[in-house]
Amino acid sequence: MRTIIHSGFVIDPANNLEKITDIVINDEKIERVGDSSGLSIDQEIDASGLIVCPGFVDLHAHLRDPGFTKKESLETGLKAAVKGGFTSVCCMPNTNPPIDNELVVSYILNKANKLDICNLYPIGAITKKQEGKELCDYFTLKQLGCVAFSDDGKPVFDPNLLYTALLYTRNTNTVFALHEEDYSFTKDGVINDGKVAFELGLKGIPSLSESSMIARDIEILRTVSDARLHICHVSTKESLDLLKNAKKENLNITLEITPHHLALTEEEVYDHNTYAKVNPPLRSKEDLDTIKSAFKQNLVDAIATDHAPHELDTKNVPIQEASFGISGFETAFGVVNTHLVKENIINLSKAIELLTIRPAKVFGLDAGTLNEGSVANLVLLDVNKQWVVNAKNFLSKGKNTPFDTKALYGYVVQTIYKGKTVYRG
Repeated sequence: MRTIIHSGFVIDPANNLEKITDIVINDEKIERVGDSSGLSIDQEIDASGLIVCPGFVDLHAHLRDPGFTKKESLETGLKAAVKGGFTSVCCMPNTNPPIDNELVVSYILNKANKLDICNLYPIGAITKKQEGKELCDYFTLKQLGCVAFSDDGKPVFDPNLLYTALLYTRNTNTVFALHEEDYSFTKDGVINDGKVAFELGLKGIPSLSESSMIARDIEILRTVSDARLHICHVSTKESLDLLKNAKKENLNITLEITPHHLALTEEEVYDHNTYAKVNPPLRSKEDLDTIKSAFKQNLVDAIATDHAPHELDTKNVPIQEASFGISGFETAFGVVNTHLVKENIINLSKAIELLTIRPAKVFGLDAGTLNEGSVANLVLLDVNKQWVVNAKNFLSKGKNTPFDTKALYGYVVQTIYKGKTVYRG
């Protein structure tokens, strides 16, 4: 079965390719990127006026399965992912039971393989049951398919435990993806510790809760310099300053930014908007400006959704009681295109790079390129189309988004996985 995607503007940052050309897919593989004239074809996709690029790669998503399928299942989560243009998704381990043993890894991978619509890569827990007490067996979990390790949703609060984990895995290219939060500062916190929290009379979550942990962990990494750290959902100016200096030292450290942290500020939480309650919280305008500056400085290694779906009865409550989290798959590209590309913070090619090959390199995934001979995972985009977010139309069970009713530029027209269309807008 040979399919030709015809006359699209192809952007493949991994190969520095930006031009109008064809892509030939033969069964599941990319046969050719270039002129397709003279080839026999079974199917043609007219991509005139569209961007064609590698399928997006998400390093940070919560799929809630097993254990919390009222919030999301692997099926609904991955259907939402491909609607958002993602063909490779890394799922965090805060399931029930957590991803810390062979049984759970096998369950996730077998279920994803049966669905066969998106690559799914499990992230194993750093500590058993995510309790912060005992390290997991990383080498066994890696052999089973875990691509990184995280206790996301919880920090590794014991510094000696993290130090031991890094010593244990040094020189093995094992990545620890850290949720940086000092509970001493965040206990009972609701939103960013700033003017909005003051005006609403809410307990704030200070920037120091994130930056102090990052400073600690940079110091640990400096001591075990041949280990690797990835910092999740960075949200503050102070954190970015620390990470910028760590990168100047050539420490093995990477970082991700979420679409909501690059687009929204704490003011989104006025009127007790629980859909904008997230951890780390939406921060100040100064933090937002620093995040955008970090993109200009090429400091950011990946854009990751931190897709965190919740049933609405955990959001439609007083903000102090509401769950933290934003459903992020289906708005990710529109937010990035609207708030980074359209605002001339970075160009479209750089945005696609941060959604494809750059995150793939962080976790060492075979994804994010249009290499000839590679699996045909692609997305077709209309970058100029304006659309209005309607959370009721989400494929995810999580309708919890602060972007509901907002207009965005940039629309996923079609997602192709293993050479077959898995989503058409």
